[in-house]
Amino acid sequence: MTAGRRVRLALMLGSLAAFAPLTIDMYLPAMPGMAQEMRTSGPLVQLTLTVFVIGLAAGQVIVGSLSDLWGRRRPLLAGLVLYVAGSVWCALAPSVEWLIAGRIVESLGAAAGIVLSRAIVRDLFEGTAMTRFFSTLMIVNGAAPVVAPVIGGQLLTVATWRAVFLVLGAVGAVLLVAVVVALPESLPAGRRAPARLRETFVSFRTLLTDAVFLRYVLAAALMFAAVFAYISGSSFVLQDGYGLTAQQFSLVFGLNGIGIVLLGQANRFLVGRVAGEHALLRTGLLVATLSSAGVLACATLGLPLSLFLVFLFVVVSMLGLVLANATSLALAAHGSAAGTASSLQGLMQFLVGGLAASAMSLPGRVTATAMATTMVVCSAAALASLLIRTRNPHPQR
Repeated sequence: MTAGRRVRLALMLGSLAAFAPLTIDMYLPAMPGMAQEMRTSGPLVQLTLTVFVIGLAAGQVIVGSLSDLWGRRRPLLAGLVLYVAGSVWCALAPSVEWLIAGRIVESLGAAAGIVLSRAIVRDLFEGTAMTRFFSTLMIVNGAAPVVAPVIGGQLLTVATWRAVFLVLGAVGAVLLVAVVVALPESLPAGRRAPARLRETFVSFRTLLTDAVFLRYVLAAALMFAAVFAYISGSSFVLQDGYGLTAQQFSLVFGLNGIGIVLLGQANRFLVGRVAGEHALLRTGLLVATLSSAGVLACATLGLPLSLFLVFLFVVVSMLGLVLANATSLALAAHGSAAGTASSLQGLMQFLVGGLAASAMSLPGRVTATAMATTMVVCSAAALASLLIRTRNPHPQR
């Protein structure tokens, strides 16, 4: 693969993988205002985030499995069409109930981009080269949390929150055209699974009984849940609790996204040169756990906001290191069922993240202490899941 094609592929797949942070983060600064305009509660507006995440989880299972049977291209095109339609629906929603329904449609479309970007990487790369390419995707994937809330915050100065969803629809339309023109099929017909329901169930059973695969998938899912607790609660914690404006919040959120990019690129340099994927994954989870404890200490002891934000930055940054290594290790032994394996990773990742966000908001009001406690529990559980000893039939990298 030429350097030029590698760059184009990274931009394309990185943009598809960034659907989740883009679609989530861009409207975060608007959430308090949305609750006021629709005359509803903050937790009900947060539900639009939770249903989106659950839809992402369910959609990835469906799309990933179908892509092993039909190839990657057709399910991806169908998903992008659905995403554009769901975004327009959200922009026109007259009530929070209609907005929730639109977010479900939007999430099912976004699921195709997320799950198939991982599957396509597995189709084209192996070993350390795959890990490094996943790290490269973090440039685009990590840039989405940087750009999205800034764009969202600036849009709110000249338009309502509905403009955010119109912009998301336009992004989906641009990517749809790009895929049609420049992204060929990566899974030839000879490598596809037989189009029989039994084969699909066999693939799921194989993956669900692979303790090594499940360990890496669970570690990634729980780490994502720790960061997702911050994603879903930070607008209320930082704006309502600490008094930041929508624009200040978007800048803080964007800075944390830069951390994901930096750690993703550091991982690209370190893997295979300084340490293996497993060692880097373990280090990232340990640092995330200790930093989450620092966030909780700041929240409960009333320590300065600046220290609170430093610990948040470290926790969020570790996602760039953890996801690249955990994803590569999980998919390494399952090239023949990369779509199904990727879908199960996505299911666990977004399902656990959605449950963590819901649990955090059960008291009816999201506080800094509740958010920090959720982050500590999830990151510590991720580290524990990685350290559990299993029979390892795969070579550890």
